[in-house]
Amino acid sequence: IKWVASFFVVSAISIRGIDGLALYDLYLSVIGVSLWLWVSILWNDRALIMLNGIGLVLLLRTVFNSL
Repeated sequence: IKWVASFFVVSAISIRGIDGLALYDLYLSVIGVSLWLWVSILWNDRALIMLNGIGLVLLLRTVFNSL
């Protein structure tokens, strides 16, 4: 899971700043952070749960604002 999550996060970062791809960046980031949240729950790592949980909430807020 962590490798797939990392792929999504790196993919999002690689297209960040390219005109017209902002929504793809956002969607890839949501998938990557969601998967990392899942990993952090499996690992029972509270710091990663907090980091990815807050990150997911902020990303989802941006998704809903963009609709």
